Amino acid sequence: MKKLIFAAILVLIFANFSLSNEANAQSNKEEVEFIQSIFGMEKKQAVAGFLNLPPSDPFWVLYDEYETQRKALGAERIKAIEDYAKVYSNMQDADFDKVVANMNSLRSKNDKLIDTYYKKIRKASGSKVAAQFYQIEEYILSEIRAAILGSLPFIGELD
Repeated sequence: MKKLIFAAILVLIFANFSLSNEANAQSNKEEVEFIQSIFGMEKKQAVAGFLNLPPSDPFWVLYDEYETQRKALGAERIKAIEDYAKVYSNMQDADFDKVVANMNSLRSKNDKLIDTYYKKIRKASGSKVAAQFYQIEEYILSEIRAAILGSLPFIGELD
C-alpha cells in the first residue's frame, strides 16, 4: 500500500509540472483522473481488507460518497501544486502567502471531510468502524502529505 501511494503521488506531481498548453492540460487532467481511479480502487481494496465488512454494510455507500469528495480535494491539491510550480522561480510575498493559505485551506477541508464522514459512519455502522475509517484515512493522508512534501523543493532551495 505504501509503495502504491508513493508511486501514485509522484506520478500525479510530475505529470502536472509540465503544463505548457491547453491540449497538454487536458491530457494531464485525464491522466490525473485515471491515476485517481486506479488509486481509488486499490485504496478501496486495502480499506476493505482492513475493515473486513460485508458489501451490504452501510459504510460502503458513505465511503463512496467520501471518496468522491476526497478526489475533488485531491484535484484542488494538484492545482495548488501546479500554481506553486508556475511561480516558484519568481515568488513574491503575495505568492508565499497564497501558497501557505492554499495549503492551510486544503488541510482544513481534508480534516473537516474526514471528521464529517467519521460522524456519518459512526451513526450508520458504529464507533469501531468509524474509528477504523478515521485511522486508515489519517494514515493514508499522512503518507500522501509526506510524499508530496518530500518531492517538492523547499522555497529558495533551487535559487
